[in-house]
Amino acid sequence: MAPMAVALILGWWLVAASRAQQLPRPSLSLHPSQGVSLGDTVTLRCHLPRMAAWVWLYQEGGRTHNKYKDKELDAVEFSFMTTSWEHAGMYRCQYHVSDPLGTSEKSDPVELVVTDARYPPPSISFSFEGHMMTTINISIHVGRGSNVTIQCWNWDYGSAFLLHKGGHSAPIQHQDPSGEGMATFTLFGVTPADTGTYSCSYRPWGYPFVSSPLGDNVTLEVSSPPTHPGANGESRGSLVVAVAGGCATALTFILVLIIFFLLAACRGRIQRTTSPGEPLKSSKANELQVPPADNEGLTYTELQAVTPSFCHSGPSAVPQPPVIYAQLGFGEPH
Repeated sequence: MAPMAVALILGWWLVAASRAQQLPRPSLSLHPSQGVSLGDTVTLRCHLPRMAAWVWLYQEGGRTHNKYKDKELDAVEFSFMTTSWEHAGMYRCQYHVSDPLGTSEKSDPVELVVTDARYPPPSISFSFEGHMMTTINISIHVGRGSNVTIQCWNWDYGSAFLLHKGGHSAPIQHQDPSGEGMATFTLFGVTPADTGTYSCSYRPWGYPFVSSPLGDNVTLEVSSPPTHPGANGESRGSLVVAVAGGCATALTFILVLIIFFLLAACRGRIQRTTSPGEPLKSSKANELQVPPADNEGLTYTELQAVTPSFCHSGPSAVPQPPVIYAQLGFGEPH
């Protein structure tokens, strides 16, 4: 009999576990999500598929609440009309269906933090570029890229500190100073997106789900360096000057190359015209035939004069060499 009962229980557990894997996981939300004070009304809402089910709300280390949900609804609400310290804590929800039999997984946890105004708010200070500001409710202007340090402290009750920014439902930073009563938050390389209002709160010793009220706030304004109106024009002018200078350099280089090649070509022509060891023109004398009566012991010879050759850009007619007559005397002077 006992083995049969064990088998039935095991079978039921396996069916339930298999069904739990098939059922969608519920989700839990808190309304309002932040700033719940002692005596306020708060609602925890468990969201699940449209089916008839029993829904449980579990408080970690505390009470368990349950409600039945009709299949037309997609959520079940658990409300505390007058919130007290005992309601503060971590919550999850889960649901159970009977047809077919199954139980879902638990939802992700949600914190219910209760604010107790009996705790004094923390103090706050800003520092940047060696300057410290402790005046409350002021605006601080810093340049883009600066590092801003925010310090929050309460020497009597402060345990864990939280940094809040206006417009964010949850704290943006959390720090546990290990009992020192002060926390330091640093915003590195701030940008205009960091502009906003900042304040601090803390959790008292031994009460992680109880919070102090928000302390005084400080407004941070991050500005970008101004852009000069002529900056774009100056950059474009510099670019034009650089391009023009590059073009002038390239043209100068090309002209130098052209002159070099022209001079080399002219030098080659001169060398081809007057090769080494070759006379400019044939120096062979042409004897002239003159009448015997006129020779008087003189011999006439025809010499050809050569005009120096220069490099011309184009072809030209070859000039006829001029003829020079010289009188040579070989006899006795008359």
